[in-house]
Amino acid sequence: MPQITVDYSGTLAEAFDRQAFALALHPIVVTTVDTRPEACKTRFRQVEDFVIGGETEGHAVLHIEIRLLHGRTDATKIRLADAVLDLIAAQVKPVDGVTLHSSVEIPNLDAAFRKS
Repeated sequence: MPQITVDYSGTLAEAFDRQAFALALHPIVVTTVDTRPEACKTRFRQVEDFVIGGETEGHAVLHIEIRLLHGRTDATKIRLADAVLDLIAAQVKPVDGVTLHSSVEIPNLDAAFRKS
């Protein structure tokens, strides 16, 4: 169940140890939403094209979506989102001349979600 997708700018490729991030993220998810470690599945997608306001240079994006089964309260989702933002601050190294725009979204999985 937690289906985690991490979209990140290519400018972060060297500053962002994705494996270490996932290994640090999964325990946070497990304890916050009461799930099992093996239920956490994270995939990373590098984003090359993006625009921040009127700029195409000097910025990087890091957006994390953690899709959960129904039943988690808004307070739990907010607590998880805040913990993930703290993890980003701790794990993603600054890149000279680049402003990082990080965000977290925690929607529910669709009722049609199935796994095997």
